[in-house]
Amino acid sequence: MSLLKISSLVALLMLVTSTQAETLRDPTRPGYGALVIASAVSSQSSDLILNSVIKSGSASRAVINNKIFEVGDRVQGVRITAIEINSVSLSDGRKLTMYQAITESKGN
Repeated sequence: MSLLKISSLVALLMLVTSTQAETLRDPTRPGYGALVIASAVSSQSSDLILNSVIKSGSASRAVINNKIFEVGDRVQGVRITAIEINSVSLSDGRKLTMYQAITESKGN
């Protein structure tokens, strides 16, 4: 077989394979007839949630809204003034505490 025929055959096979791949359905997509409902942005999206506090020697870091911060950093434009074992103080007077949603639901 000549090189030209082999090249043509390979090109034809690649074309057929790519055409078949385009017709395959993504198995992670919802089934046919599934409704897509847009999620509304809640007013709580701007709330600051203290996820955890990391203390190592004299260094302290806080994980707020799943991002790591240190004293002096700004989160949503507000400076972090102190990081304690289970709380973070902000320059606007707010104090974020860990597990706030749990303690509020118990009525404490």
